[in-house]
Parts: sequence; C-alpha cells; structure tokens
Amino acid sequence: MIKNYTSTVTVEKSIAYIEKKLSKFGVNHIIKKYGVDGDIKGIMFSLTVKGKELAFKLPAKVEICEEILLKKSKRPHKNTIKLIHEQAQRTAWKLVSDWIDIQLAMVELGQKELIEIFLSDIYDAKTEQTLFEKFMNEGRLLGEGGQDES
Repeated sequence: MIKNYTSTVTVEKSIAYIEKKLSKFGVNHIIKKYGVDGDIKGIMFSLTVKGKELAFKLPAKVEICEEILLKKSKRPHKNTIKLIHEQAQRTAWKLVSDWIDIQLAMVELGQKELIEIFLSDIYDAKTEQTLFEKFMNEGRLLGEGGQDES
C-alpha cells in the first residue's frame, strides 16, 4: 500500500515542515507555486552552489496520487471523489515531507551533498522544466547529441 495514504497531516503543516527543514540548510528563497484551482502544486527554492544561485522545483504529484486512490475505490460517489482529492493532497505532500526529512538527514550524516539530493530538481525558468523533466522530454543527458564534437 502507499505510504501515508491515510495521513491526517494537513498540506499546510507538511509544507511548513519542508520550509523549516530547507531553511536550516541555507536555502535563499522559498516560493509556493499554486494551480488555477488554488491548490499548491510545488515548492520552488534557491540555493547558492559554488557561488552560483540555482533554482529548484519540488512538485507534489497530487493528480497521480489521486488517480491511484480513486482506482482503489469501487464506485466513488461525488462526495467520495472530493474526499479522495483532499486525501491525495495530504498524502502527496506528506511523502515529499518525509523524503526531504530523510534526504537532509543523509546530508547531516555526510552521506550526501545538498546539491546531490536535489540535482534532478534543478529548475530552468526559461523552459519551466526541471533537469529531470528536460531529460524525459528530450531523451538525452546534458552534453549528449545535438552538438558537433570538433
């Protein structure tokens, strides 16, 4: 079963926890990204790495979580669908919160570098994509193909 699928921790509490943890590791800015429905879709933040300020985006993929929870309901009624949406939000953000907690503990214990845990989440404002999304859309890593090697 999905971890935290019965979480009662509010989205706001999970996000506040994430912000507090990130702030202890030298984050410069933290911004919440909202969808047209007013729900928080992601957290964006910046870190200075080797003298350069880099932007990062951490999404909570609520829609995917909701899809999975809906499949587990045999015949959801209108009210059930609303409750599942709310649960999916809590579950998705609690998962992000737990992931952040574990990853930052690894940084504290010298097991990982801060940039290492967020590398795939580096955000390019021009393309509005993370490094991971760019890779998935273009199918190649940085420096692979697309350039003549002279």
